[in-house]
Parts: sequence; C-alpha cells; structure tokens
Amino acid sequence: MADRTPIRNPNEINKLRKAGEVSARILMETQAFIKPGISTKDVDNYAAELFAREKCGNAFLGYAGYPGHLCISVNEEVVHGIGSSKRILNEGDIVSLDVGAIVDGWYGDNALTMCVGSPDKCSEEARRLMAVTEESLFRAIAEAKQGAPLVDVCGAEIGRASCRERVCQYV
Repeated sequence: MADRTPIRNPNEINKLRKAGEVSARILMETQAFIKPGISTKDVDNYAAELFAREKCGNAFLGYAGYPGHLCISVNEEVVHGIGSSKRILNEGDIVSLDVGAIVDGWYGDNALTMCVGSPDKCSEEARRLMAVTEESLFRAIAEAKQGAPLVDVCGAEIGRASCRERVCQYV
C-alpha cells in the first residue's frame, strides 16, 4: 500500500480543503488579472501580492530553486513556465496557470488553461484542446475510487478522451 495515496481523516480533509480554497482564490483572481499587453512577469508579481494578502506559503517559490510565485506557460510552452518581463501576452494566446499554496502545513494546488482576451480569438484547435482536457478531468474525477491509484484513474481516462477526440498528440 506504500504506493497508494493515503486515506485522510475528516480533520485532514478539512485542512486540505482550506489549502485548496486559498489556492483556488489566488488562481481565479490571477485569471481575472490576465489581459493582452501584460507580461508574464506582471502576472507573477500580481500572484505574489495575492499570496501576501492570503498570508499563506508558496509551494513553488524556492522549490529546487524555482524563482516564480506560480507557473505560467504560454501557447506551446510546456508546464512550469517562469514569468518573464520579455514574454508579453497577446489576444488569443493560451495561458496555463498553476498555483500552489501552503496553509497550516497543508498544500493546495490548482491549475487552469485559458484564452487571453476574448475566447473567440483563440484558434478552434486551442478551444477544442481546452474542452477535451476539461472533459477528461471531470471524467477522471467521476472514476476516482477509494484505494485506486491515481495513475490508473487519470492516465487511462485522459488517454481515452484525448485520443477519442484526436488531440492525443497534445495531451
């Protein structure tokens, strides 16, 4: 059982929930801040302000030398991108954000992918990719069972949905 995710008691679940709620608030407010013409460093700096306001720890800043307050990746960039004053967001870009907060020693981690500016400015391919990956997430959540390894739940469902929709080369 060492390779399985531990089953948490109600007190631990409440602590995880609180950390997840803080992380989600930071993520949603960061999402609302994003607009064409700002740099990814502007986004990271804004997230830093939110972490300070929430009075929580940051799961990413300083981890293995990571310099950012969040992970921000644009278009074809793979996850864990670092904010840069040289990377300016454009209308129609796809941005992935990942936020990790530490609250009372418990970690909350939330991520999303969005279109910068008006969603109709993203390519059809990008909108489809975002829709399929979101559907995959909800299907995997529905399949989650106590004691089941996460790799079995998530890996299988994401693979099925992405290949079914012919976006598996991206996922």
